[in-house]
Amino acid sequence: MKRIRFNHAVMGPLIGLIFAWVLFAAAASSSGKDFVGWGNQRLMLLQTTVVATAAVGATLVIISGGIDLSVGSAIALGTMVVAKLLTWGVPPLLAAVGGVGGGALIGTAIGAMVVGHVGRVAGVLGGLAVVMGSWHVVSPALAMMAGLLAGAILIFVNERLVGRIPLSPFIVTLGMWGALRGLAKGLGDNQPIYPDQTILTPLMQPADTGLGSVLAPGAWLMLALAAAMAAALSTTRLGRHVFALGSNEQTARLCGVDVAYTKVMVYLVAGACAGLAAVFQFSFLYGQGDPTTAEGYELKVIAAVVIGGASLSGGEGSIVGTLLGALIMAVVDNGCTKLALDNWVQEVVTGVIIVAAVAMDRLRHRQRTGSLS
Repeated sequence: MKRIRFNHAVMGPLIGLIFAWVLFAAAASSSGKDFVGWGNQRLMLLQTTVVATAAVGATLVIISGGIDLSVGSAIALGTMVVAKLLTWGVPPLLAAVGGVGGGALIGTAIGAMVVGHVGRVAGVLGGLAVVMGSWHVVSPALAMMAGLLAGAILIFVNERLVGRIPLSPFIVTLGMWGALRGLAKGLGDNQPIYPDQTILTPLMQPADTGLGSVLAPGAWLMLALAAAMAAALSTTRLGRHVFALGSNEQTARLCGVDVAYTKVMVYLVAGACAGLAAVFQFSFLYGQGDPTTAEGYELKVIAAVVIGGASLSGGEGSIVGTLLGALIMAVVDNGCTKLALDNWVQEVVTGVIIVAAVAMDRLRHRQRTGSLS
């Protein structure tokens, strides 16, 4: 029965991908354009990598019943963090870890605010602000002590006087969408950061030999991440709790699911995936941090998850479906480019696909409800 449900979940996106590919292959062939060549297929897979990596994490968020509108801004900030660390002389691998870790911290902050720990996030941010403001005024040790004291006071006052204030994921991530983009611009003084070229730059470039000649290293890493996340969703306790939370939060709580912990972990994982996507985007930009990059990626990421069969109501979704959804959008974008269609046509087609996917999800829910009644 589980295999039947899996096949049903991915069959729609798979048929949609095949239909879109065949349609554009036929249209491009009649126009004398090369759409079916391996070079173009590899290009589409490469163009999918950044969105698909972030969408893998967003799948958990949407399955749990949440939403994340800050993915694009998090990716932009991540490219700036990686570039800044490199300019400070940090080794490339540690700079990449810093980008992923920064994304995980952002996701943790979002999750904490969603479950109501706004004061704790404010305390941490306040402490950091004190440290940064006093770093060049007093000694580093005193600055750190002042920051820790200020953060502790803010957290104590909030816990005693205010308590928990759960916030809507939509509101939290909408606010973070603007705040993270602003931080990305502030980090580079409204300018891109151009560090020296490192081993991170070729991540999104096909190699001359080996597996890297088939797909760029970044694409292989994305596939490995997707496989690991799919296994985690289907075999771990956290994966089961994510589905339970999205299906019915109250029932999940009554069944012993730690709702607050699960939500924070979901956003932490999603933030880490956005951080890894930022590393790939940094490489895609030929080794530069750009505060204006990844604009609109939050919609692409959500669209990939929804087109892949996930329900915006929560409780449904799969990593395989998300990858298929990301590939569908890549095929549409690439096909429209090959046919020399204007950019607005691509946007209209993508919008129609998203609306159709959501309408099919609503129809599926209505039929299921009707069969149960």
